[in-house]
Amino acid sequence: MTALSTKHLLGIKDLTPDDIHLILDTAESFKEVINRPIKKVPSLRDITIANLFFENSTRTKLSFELAEKRLSADVINFAASSSSVKKGETLIDTVNNILAMKVDMVVMRHPNPGAAVFLSKHIDAKIVNAGDGAHEHPTQALLDAFSIREKLGSVKGKKIAIIGDILHSRVALSNIFCLQKLGAEVMVCGPTTLMPKYIASLGVRVEHNLRKALEWCDVANMLRIQLERQDIKYFPSLREYTMLFGLNKEILDSLSKEIVIMHPGPINRGVEITSDVADSEQSIILEQVENGVAVRMAVLFLLAGRG
Repeated sequence: MTALSTKHLLGIKDLTPDDIHLILDTAESFKEVINRPIKKVPSLRDITIANLFFENSTRTKLSFELAEKRLSADVINFAASSSSVKKGETLIDTVNNILAMKVDMVVMRHPNPGAAVFLSKHIDAKIVNAGDGAHEHPTQALLDAFSIREKLGSVKGKKIAIIGDILHSRVALSNIFCLQKLGAEVMVCGPTTLMPKYIASLGVRVEHNLRKALEWCDVANMLRIQLERQDIKYFPSLREYTMLFGLNKEILDSLSKEIVIMHPGPINRGVEITSDVADSEQSIILEQVENGVAVRMAVLFLLAGRG
């Protein structure tokens, strides 16, 4: 297979296992490119990509921008905080104005779930969802799967525990879809108050004891507590959350086996994970960041029909 079955990347839910394998295999080639002395390829030289970020982002935005520049695309950056959106302009107006500038692809992050899907039905450009509310974050799930495959040789048959604020996490949902399509077993672990009601219907194991989850898994993906999305108190205090669900070196060293530690970032050091765990030999957090550029290059390249 050399082309994706879908025109946009709106969510992992829309991808087939073949699509995911194609993206990961393509990312492998691009990872070699970004480790060469000359890191640019002319693959998207005549393509213009607009990055529309209606929500704050540092790592994802930089990662996409770097991926686009490595592919020699022309890049337009748009931050909603300093735009006409503040003056009441609608999403469609904003995008139509940008499309009038002859943009081929739009990478969009938006606080509302479904914003990317809505957009894809109204405009001609290819859409990449860079996170929509607490719904999906497909490129994060793809780079996480890529990182697991790189570290363990395969995702199939591996046991992955996603630990923390499952309720507010778009990373968790995209990861569940992606890992299951690649044949992994998935467990979610966290306080009952931070578990979505529908979670069991997704075919994942649910655990509320951190040690049990860690003893079960091959990979622990530690999620950040999304305080900015929490309008009510879901647990008494951060200190109490850390005592029950925070991962420290003492717990890690006391497990009966070595496990791989991941984190989508940004890390709240000392809350969900301590510095000595984040910086330990078992952590692949920095590899995830590097792999993010290669995976996003692969997604843009394939959606542009260059595969």
